[in-house]
Amino acid sequence: MIESIDHINIVVSDLKKAEAFFSILGFTECGASQLSGEWISSATGLPDVSAHYVRMEIKGETTRLELIQYDAPASAPVHAAVNVANEIGIRHIAFRVENIEEIVEKLLTHDIQLFGSIQTFPDTGKKLVYFIGPDGILLELAEYPQNIHP
Repeated sequence: MIESIDHINIVVSDLKKAEAFFSILGFTECGASQLSGEWISSATGLPDVSAHYVRMEIKGETTRLELIQYDAPASAPVHAAVNVANEIGIRHIAFRVENIEEIVEKLLTHDIQLFGSIQTFPDTGKKLVYFIGPDGILLELAEYPQNIHP
């Protein structure tokens, strides 16, 4: 059976820009590599893969982000509705935080687009806000009251 989530892979158009973005949120690089050869082509089902990737982590957490930029074959353009909350498929990644207001201020100083202001979930008191990451990736910050554990 599954033990835990190992990583979340995000394909990006500009690896350096995406790495800088996630660094703002507190992620640090924990590995990087060039990907090419038959093994990666076979694993992905794509011919002649050539890509770069960076693994990023939050200290103390085991789930990592893997940011990958494909040089070949080229990635398709971003679907227009990728950052729309009701589009079918995996829709967003939520990050649990302790001080949502402070983090939102930091995002705003970097001109990161928020969907609106911080909202509070009526049943639990959970605070949340959606925002846009690199290549239109939909992300969420979530802060839970101390007496509520998700």
